[in-house]
Amino acid sequence: MDAITGWDIGGAHLKAVRVEDGVVTQAVQLPCPLWLGLDQLEAAFAKAVRRIGGSARHAVTMTGELADIFPSRAEGVRSLARIAADCLGAGDLKVYAGPEGFLGGGDLADHVASIASANWHASARWATRALRHGLFVDMGSTTTDLIPLSDGKVAARGYSDCERLAVGELVYTGMVRSFVMSVASRVPCGGRWMPLMNEYFANMADVYRILGDLPAGADQQTTPDGRAKTVAASRVRLARMLGMDAGDAADAAWTEAALCFREAQLRMLHDAAMLVLSGRPLPAQAPIIGAGVGARIVRRLAGRLGRPYVAFSRLIEAASPALRRRASDCAPAAAVALIAQASPGTG
Repeated sequence: MDAITGWDIGGAHLKAVRVEDGVVTQAVQLPCPLWLGLDQLEAAFAKAVRRIGGSARHAVTMTGELADIFPSRAEGVRSLARIAADCLGAGDLKVYAGPEGFLGGGDLADHVASIASANWHASARWATRALRHGLFVDMGSTTTDLIPLSDGKVAARGYSDCERLAVGELVYTGMVRSFVMSVASRVPCGGRWMPLMNEYFANMADVYRILGDLPAGADQQTTPDGRAKTVAASRVRLARMLGMDAGDAADAAWTEAALCFREAQLRMLHDAAMLVLSGRPLPAQAPIIGAGVGARIVRRLAGRLGRPYVAFSRLIEAASPALRRRASDCAPAAAVALIAQASPGTG
């Protein structure tokens, strides 16, 4: 049995996907708030290995090097790779460097720019194995990637976070952790436009929880006020953004406010998609490929763009439908494992 585990080390979560002979057999996402210390990552690795089992081969990608615990991205890349190697005890651990392929530990120093935040490239690269054209959209808890695929190749205009932000291929908005005031500055309430308080009283997990759109297990961090993850508690948090208590308006009013925030976030993604497509025009029937915990929002985006929708989970072979969905939520981890296993020794 040829088994390999793919890892995506983020600033807030650790994702792991185990692949055996091209089939996903385990997938897990765990909270890992790096800003609280690197011991969080060590603990998350240990828990993940207990959950999915060990393997002799590992493929790693990352975005956690951006965490402000590190003085620079270069130091972040080196630290995360070192911790991964130590925690996994891996003799065969490779780090994904985008177009440069997979690199061993001794080769990282000269390739930091290719390694840093390259997880999007792995997912898009895997999608090109099945689709020649399309717009790959991975909406996670914190960010959304929008990557054009053209003629069977990753056709991104940017590569670094800075470059991708400038051309719409990276949007810092996600289904869970985004502050609601980063999505909209005001919402209609009682026939008036109500400005929002610039305080972290509520996040998009509250919005989607109120609307019944939040996937089970998607919200793995503590809530803004440290209180419950219930619809009622989310209404309290959302109301506070308007300087109100939840009891100051009917429940339906908070549902309407949540719908406004959802629409504003979807509009952000629609604008980004239009910008991306203006720079890399695709055939009219080229689909939107949706991945991440926000895949259902990506499906709505496809409808707005008038394009067919393809779930990234359909591009993965797994031991069960549930595993396919979990692997899609952890798309970069699944992709690096599948790419490494399909192309051993090639990068």
